[in-house]
Amino acid sequence: VYIIQSRADGSFYKGFSEDPLRRLVQHNNGESHYTSAKIPWTLVYVELLPTKKDALIREKALKKYSHMQIKNLILSDKNIVTQL
Repeated sequence: VYIIQSRADGSFYKGFSEDPLRRLVQHNNGESHYTSAKIPWTLVYVELLPTKKDALIREKALKKYSHMQIKNLILSDKNIVTQL
């Protein structure tokens, strides 16, 4: 799962991808209707999960997180974004 943050307004978008860096490029190229209005985006969080099913369950849970919970998650040990 990944989280990107809009540099336009600071909002977060949570998603699933097997290649979050490629997906970030797609978001910034306007290839996602939902995120195209808030370009540019920065990849701020990546968490690896063992299966696609686990990742989709985690993504669904993250969508319920508050802004503060997301900020705390970005600072947590679960975040491997710097390892990409």
